[in-house]
Amino acid sequence: MVRVRFAPSPTGPLHMGGVRTALFNYLFAKSKGGKMILRIEDTDQTRFVEGAEEFIIESLEWCGIKFDEGIKEGGDFGPYRQSNRREIYERHAEILIENQSVYMAFDSAEDLDKLRAEAEANGKTFVYNYETRKSLKNSLALSKEEVSELLANKTPYVLRFKMPENRIIELHDEIRGDIKFNSNELDDKVLMKTDGLPTYHLANIVDDHLMEISHVIRGEEWLPSLALHYLLYEAFGWTVPKFAHLPLILKPSGKGKLSKRDGDQLGFPVFPIQWKSGEEIFRGYREDGYLPEAFINMLALLGWNPGTEQEIFSMDELIQAFSLDRVGKSASRFSPDKAKWFNHQYLSQKSGEEIAESYKKILDEKNINYSALPIVKICEMLKERLNFIHDLWDESFFFFQAPKTYDEKFLKKAYKEDTSELLNKLVELLKNQENFNAQEIENLVKTWLETEEIGFGKLMSPFRLALVGEGKGPHVFDIIEILGKEESIKRILALIEFVDNK
Repeated sequence: MVRVRFAPSPTGPLHMGGVRTALFNYLFAKSKGGKMILRIEDTDQTRFVEGAEEFIIESLEWCGIKFDEGIKEGGDFGPYRQSNRREIYERHAEILIENQSVYMAFDSAEDLDKLRAEAEANGKTFVYNYETRKSLKNSLALSKEEVSELLANKTPYVLRFKMPENRIIELHDEIRGDIKFNSNELDDKVLMKTDGLPTYHLANIVDDHLMEISHVIRGEEWLPSLALHYLLYEAFGWTVPKFAHLPLILKPSGKGKLSKRDGDQLGFPVFPIQWKSGEEIFRGYREDGYLPEAFINMLALLGWNPGTEQEIFSMDELIQAFSLDRVGKSASRFSPDKAKWFNHQYLSQKSGEEIAESYKKILDEKNINYSALPIVKICEMLKERLNFIHDLWDESFFFFQAPKTYDEKFLKKAYKEDTSELLNKLVELLKNQENFNAQEIENLVKTWLETEEIGFGKLMSPFRLALVGEGKGPHVFDIIEILGKEESIKRILALIEFVDNK
């Protein structure tokens, strides 16, 4: 069975790149009839951030990414939080000690800092590897007696992986194809820290094996660790899962990886939901008015190509269409404008009733009385103009309140010497109209203008200005049908009075 996992660390809020990794795992698992697991990798207690785990879970729930097993769902392969698996890691570290795949390194942080400084002074970089380990403070270079004495004195130590010498490691990535590593170019990574907790490298290998993970789908940043992870599977004598490393998401400029700070600097969110850190607030797609299905659709097409012209996919359609062989190797540039475009597409597909339910909340917050107005009809009329629900107010405020001011630039362009006279004639025409239906009024006005040989544009611009206060809004006759005869006439007369008294 296909089993995949998303394994975030609660060291901060979940970035949209992390959501995409979770999404691709989810789509792959569901497309294969497999299982999706959520595992929290919290062994790095020094970087633990309060509230981050809850943020991760809430974000993924908002996105519609569901788990078959995890810290909330339970399952047969738990615990699903690494801090509850300490004894498991200790047990497996003993296996590596016994088969001599690791060694004890007693070098202090000060010792290593000194070595780095000396190397830097000589224009080099210090690396703890097959060459340097022979002369450092570890169980490979020290005698048994020296090691025993250090252990007796309870000298802190870490376990480092013993990288083999002169070996070409040939691996396969489901996205990138065949890859080769030279073991001499790799360092001896720490697997167990002085506090007895494992590093990511050991914990994730042990957990992936014990949780029977079949495919490890993760970010490109883990590609340099692939050789080590392969060798760890080998050291344990375990079957290696299939690996797939996803391409990076780039900044809108295309220069550099999209970072958590880019949103603030460039004016768009990078987190799925809002994140608060002390007094600092980072924007979220949810709070900015994005629909979760639009956000997910946008992320799915960052690095994956369906092979068709289709751009709008429901989650079920993504599951049906998704395959790893259509995930590209090259990084994808994030476009805030494209993200808005996706939201517009999804919003325009919603019914007037659905949009009205959200809009009523905005109107309630503004203390706007809308009981006499056809809110559903207004939303249906305007939804093609929206990127976000909150755009509705700017597109429809004139239905709820008469203009208090008029756009000066538009007024100068629209209002001529005979405009007041023309508007007064329009008022008389509207007064005598019994059925205030948009189509009938439009026919009435057009017939009058044609009879009087008056240009349509000569009336419509000041007419719109009277109703809206600006040169914007939907079809004028749709506006007056909703406003009604009394309110429409009142607004036309108000504009005439405003101009006459200037």
